[in-house]
Amino acid sequence: MSSIDPIPSIVLLIVLVLIAIRQIGRFRLSIWQIMLAGGFAVLVLGSISPGRAIEAVDLDVMVFLFGMFVVGEALVESRYLHHLAHGIFKGAKSADALVIHILVVMGFFSAFIMNDTVAIIGTPLVLFYAKRHNIPHKLLLLSLCFATTLGSVASPIGNPQNLLIAIHGDIPNPFVTFFRYLALPTAVNMIAAYLLLKLFFRDSFHKVPIASAREPVKDRALASLCRISLAIIFVMVAVKVGLVFSGADWDFRLTYIAIAAAAPILLFSPRRFEIARKIDWHTLVFFAAMFVLMASVWQSGIIQYLMQGWAVSLSHGPLLVISVLLSQVLSNVPFVALYLPVMELAGSTGTELMALAAGSTIAGNLLIHGAASNVIIIQNAEKRGGATLSFMDFAKIGVPLTIVNTAVYWAYFELFM
Repeated sequence: MSSIDPIPSIVLLIVLVLIAIRQIGRFRLSIWQIMLAGGFAVLVLGSISPGRAIEAVDLDVMVFLFGMFVVGEALVESRYLHHLAHGIFKGAKSADALVIHILVVMGFFSAFIMNDTVAIIGTPLVLFYAKRHNIPHKLLLLSLCFATTLGSVASPIGNPQNLLIAIHGDIPNPFVTFFRYLALPTAVNMIAAYLLLKLFFRDSFHKVPIASAREPVKDRALASLCRISLAIIFVMVAVKVGLVFSGADWDFRLTYIAIAAAAPILLFSPRRFEIARKIDWHTLVFFAAMFVLMASVWQSGIIQYLMQGWAVSLSHGPLLVISVLLSQVLSNVPFVALYLPVMELAGSTGTELMALAAGSTIAGNLLIHGAASNVIIIQNAEKRGGATLSFMDFAKIGVPLTIVNTAVYWAYFELFM
């Protein structure tokens, strides 16, 4: 084969190391700054052309995130998010109960409106509860990270990689198939996440009762538009689910849901420019730079070289492990997109496709950069109040949790599938 360009792999390694340490001398680096430097480096060093770099940026992802960021910002600015949350979280009377509510409620919504959406909307909410109830923000941010990751496992629309598997894996009834294979072990893994959080944050589960009060809406006009946006999201998701169940030939992209949801705010709110200015542009920069860097890694030839050894049908166990590990390097969506054709050629079974879905998704519990939703949560937290999670904050719980997660799915597939 042609020679491999080592520069993109070296740059990627440096980026991953910098994301882990986040500190150079007195300078504290943000994740988006590190990734932007990586994307800029491969461009300047000639490992990817400007034209190819522009093509590499996935506009569907960028537009989806932009639209959802607009809705999320409007929910926060109007205080309608906090007003709504009272009805959902008012039953949480202790730190224990609040963590369980976050895991269950945010996990449930991640299965139906995509985990990145819940990451956008949920971050300001958990920071609000952390401050109000004197609970460490790290505990609630980690609860949200694990909820958005695990909650999305058992649904074909819970995250982008599951959607790829549902569409390109020729799964005849994806909602039933994902639920049958993945719902029960996912529920077990939710319990595991709670127990590990309680173990590592045992001093933070205080006994002081939580008394919540309904937050007043600050901007009623904007809140009314938010209600319309939320209704659009749920109706369009329901229609998309219905189209899948009915076997209709016509469908629409997830991007259209985000565009339609943001439209009432951008078209009719007098605060449209203020909201657009306040959205998390840094995360959008992160994703654009990541697409460029990962395209240069692919173009370098290193992945194709490594894939020569993968072009066999792997059983579900090894596939779970490989999916977790390689998603740390390639990110889960690019890894799934690369590996699905290999599985198709090898004639993989439904169990192996579900192992690919589970492994590539729980990869987000291992390290910060394993899932886009983690990056969204951390960037959003830093933007809103200086709260953050370090690489080690995440890894010290994420690594054992991912080991448990992998073992649970593996055992379930061995025993019941």
